[in-house]
Amino acid sequence: MKQFRMLMVAAALSAGVTGCSVFDWMVYKIDIPQGNFIEQNQVEKLRIGMNREQVEFVLGRPVLRDSFASDTWYYVYQFKNGRTNELTRKELVVRFTDDAVVSIEGDYELSAEFYTPLQSGRP
Repeated sequence: MKQFRMLMVAAALSAGVTGCSVFDWMVYKIDIPQGNFIEQNQVEKLRIGMNREQVEFVLGRPVLRDSFASDTWYYVYQFKNGRTNELTRKELVVRFTDDAVVSIEGDYELSAEFYTPLQSGRP
């Protein structure tokens, strides 16, 4: 009977300890990056009037191209820190009209030259 009681106490303690996050700091958890990682210097290269090919060259392919509004590209990046579970999310939305950038909005600062179109190099 004494052995059975000790076995039950040991089982209860082990079940209680495994359910606690006391030892959570000992478990390695990976960082989880998802989407397009865009740096501020990439966004600073964008100009009003750029075509889709030029935007894709600077930023890469968008995460989402809206099926119903094909003139809108979404660049989304999400990073979950494995150790702290902190979630970082950044978004950039590029809108086109007639294959030319008309606006950009999101979590990045536009450069002062954004509203100055690129020179075409043609006479």
